[in-house]
Amino acid sequence: MEQTDNILKKLGIDHLSAMQLEARQAIACGRGDVVLLSPTGSGKTLAYLLPLCSRLNADADAVQAVVVVPGRELAMQSQQVMQRMGTGLRSMSVYGGRPAMNEHRQMRQLRPQVVFGTPGRLNDHLSKGNINARGVTWLVIDEFDKCLEMGFEAEMSRLLQRLPDVRRRVLLSATDAEQIPAFVRLADAHRVVSTGSPTAADVAEPPSDRRIAIHTVHSPERDKLSTLDALLRTLAGQKAIVFLNRREAVERAADYLRRRGFMPAIMHGGMEQSLRQQQLYLFANGSLQPLVSTDLASRGLDIPDVGAVIHYHLPETSAAAIHRSGRTARWQQTGTTYFILGPGEQLPQEMAQTAAKEFVPQPDTATSQPLLPPMATIYIGKGRREKISRGDIVGFLCKKGGLQAHQLGRIDVYDHHAYAAVSRQAVTGLLAAVKGERIKGQHTVVEPIR
Repeated sequence: MEQTDNILKKLGIDHLSAMQLEARQAIACGRGDVVLLSPTGSGKTLAYLLPLCSRLNADADAVQAVVVVPGRELAMQSQQVMQRMGTGLRSMSVYGGRPAMNEHRQMRQLRPQVVFGTPGRLNDHLSKGNINARGVTWLVIDEFDKCLEMGFEAEMSRLLQRLPDVRRRVLLSATDAEQIPAFVRLADAHRVVSTGSPTAADVAEPPSDRRIAIHTVHSPERDKLSTLDALLRTLAGQKAIVFLNRREAVERAADYLRRRGFMPAIMHGGMEQSLRQQQLYLFANGSLQPLVSTDLASRGLDIPDVGAVIHYHLPETSAAAIHRSGRTARWQQTGTTYFILGPGEQLPQEMAQTAAKEFVPQPDTATSQPLLPPMATIYIGKGRREKISRGDIVGFLCKKGGLQAHQLGRIDVYDHHAYAAVSRQAVTGLLAAVKGERIKGQHTVVEPIR
């Protein structure tokens, strides 16, 4: 119990929810498999990681648990949550889009006990013997409805065949799968269902606290760009994600917003993974706004303080509506989801009976200049290998750069460089003040990320 309290303190969480407590009991103390269904943003990642970590051996070097996820972003984010928990267990994420050889090299050096990965890349490592399947006794399938969709089933079937010694399985999602294939081999599964099995109606009419408000915004034209522009200006800098159904539409909308003075981040499957990661990072730390994306951003992204989700294109399925809207109102916060409706368009049928309110962008606000993102990100050319810590960077930026504590945001330190989010208004003066200065006695490059 004391370890749990310490972990929650590190994560800045006051207490576990009823769903998390039930999941912890079922996973840590039960013997069968567990199926956890709970709305997006309710803390499912922590709900399984807390009890899972308590059941693993921190002294063993072998991989003991495999966590299967449908996409790269969720693999990276889940692994980062585990790192922040500070349990003493080692973990890493594996996924396509980068050399498997580099991941294998990292495995040999790190000797992880938990591996987060996409089905194809996990199969690759298992087939090559990079992961010793005989040590894996725990299997977690996150977003299992997505992992078990057509196109993933063959990969999932091969993956489970390669893990013959798995004794416990945990399946998680915000939406149930119509049928769980026999090859998953669930045994005496304990179902943990929070606020009922989530549906599109649960997004539109959330539990009693009504955390997500639903609004419709009517566009007089089929091309909704001018309506989107007016809506974003009315939201006055509120952190928002705009969802479109096609990558070409994402690029077009982002180009339009840039011409109108916004600084959007973009995300879609046609982008290089490194660029996607950078765009998400800059959106999360407040340096780009809004995020314009396909449904790629609708799952696995736990970005704090997203106040608005905007459906530029209507979601193609009820599950897509759930996962899109779940990017706001994370961890008991509140949020709003907006459906922009063109001529002849209506709310999806499953949401048509909900208490959606019409929202009209205010003309006086809509004609004003867009608010620029509050933060800007600077690059610092020294990192952990040069013995630079987050505290060193804070001291450098405040003492030599003249910043106040409230002008600093997220700071991340890597092997040979670091990123720091600072108040956009203070960037010019900061760069001038630190030019030629040393950090911990070392000359370094300090420059803005464009």
